[in-house]
Amino acid sequence: MSIERHYFPGNNTPQGFFSYYKYILGQREANRIICVKGGPGTGKSTFMKRIGQRFAELGEDIDYLHCSADENSLDGVILKNRKIALIDGTSPHITDPITPGAVDRIINLGEYWNDEGIAVNKEKIIDLNDECSRWYRIAYNYLNAAKSVYRSLEEVYGRAVEYSEIYRITADIAAAEYGEYPICLRPGRQKKFFASAITPGGLVNYLVSMLQNIKRVYIVSVPEGFQNHSFMEILKEGAVYRGFDTEIFYCPMGPDEKIDHLIIPQLNLAFITVNEYHDVEPWELFDEEEWDDTEKEYCERGIILIDINDYMKQHVLEENRLLTSALREEYDILLGRTIKALGNARDAHMRVENFYIPNMNFTEVSALANEVYEELLRI
Repeated sequence: MSIERHYFPGNNTPQGFFSYYKYILGQREANRIICVKGGPGTGKSTFMKRIGQRFAELGEDIDYLHCSADENSLDGVILKNRKIALIDGTSPHITDPITPGAVDRIINLGEYWNDEGIAVNKEKIIDLNDECSRWYRIAYNYLNAAKSVYRSLEEVYGRAVEYSEIYRITADIAAAEYGEYPICLRPGRQKKFFASAITPGGLVNYLVSMLQNIKRVYIVSVPEGFQNHSFMEILKEGAVYRGFDTEIFYCPMGPDEKIDHLIIPQLNLAFITVNEYHDVEPWELFDEEEWDDTEKEYCERGIILIDINDYMKQHVLEENRLLTSALREEYDILLGRTIKALGNARDAHMRVENFYIPNMNFTEVSALANEVYEELLRI
């Protein structure tokens, strides 16, 4: 049975569009990387999705890489059993071959459009592209403002948390999970992505899809704005230096510093952070609809619950209750305005697509998808 996972290789962040595309498949790891080029509305997402779905029908494991500009669109597909990736190689995540022929190949869907039909709308397309870029700049300005509010929340929770207790918990977990494994001369590989994204459709996460076949899950509940970097960093380093490969999923508000989730596939082990913006109910991880909601039942099913609020100075939280409430309200307002601006950018982009779609030969694009599928089937 195919395992289908969903996540984001890039994200909308206070730093602008932030890409972890280079971690999709390494050059030495990959059997083939196909860079799919073409303008808006040329069918890149459908092209990749169609090929991924055909391999899923064969029972193969597929990773679907979603686009933060439109969560219903794809930026890539990984055929995991075959170590093959198809990647959208256009702006803002321009991808070009690194080892052409040996690993990488370009497919240009622009070969299947009518240049003259598109060119007559040149001025309108340029104007809409400018409008799209303007809305992205506005969205990222809002996210920068939200980041400042986020830092203020971090300041409050940083004063409240009992760090000695957090380090003790982390050390106990590391000893329990890694204690029997020696330090390895070859550190494990690290892959970096996002399990959740700030999109035009709101805050979207695919956490549940990432936890399929994971036997033990630590669910760490934190207030939004709590800096859990040390907790996750220690657990990540403990795995890496014992030779285990890790999948690291970052927070869009701190895309190069704040780890939200950590998966260690070789150990069937995951550590995930939950809060009001990306939550997972334990029963979502199981097929059964009914089970006892008790700590014993959680442990028997491989779920360990950790509530960081239990390790905070409650009097500090109470003293700052009005402040944190005001900060969270301001943060939500700024996120809402960000999402609205991203929606306006998507609308402008879709209007650009409408100039390309009538000028595409999708029959030939579909035939090309079948050819590529047959080619990849032989690898």
